[in-house]
Amino acid sequence: MTKTFIIESGQKPTEEQLKEVEEAKRNPIYFDEDCEELSPAMMKAFKSAVVQRNRKKKA
Repeated sequence: MTKTFIIESGQKPTEEQLKEVEEAKRNPIYFDEDCEELSPAMMKAFKSAVVQRNRKKKA
């Protein structure tokens, strides 16, 4: 299950949100045929796309 928290610039996460993130860090990630682990080349492309998206958000 995926949970998304939207935290605006300058906003601090709640204690409950921080606790949920800490719990999630302890759980392993399971990959399957629907969601395979990214290759190094795909990871690089994904990171590049995130950087470009964030630049557009700040503009």
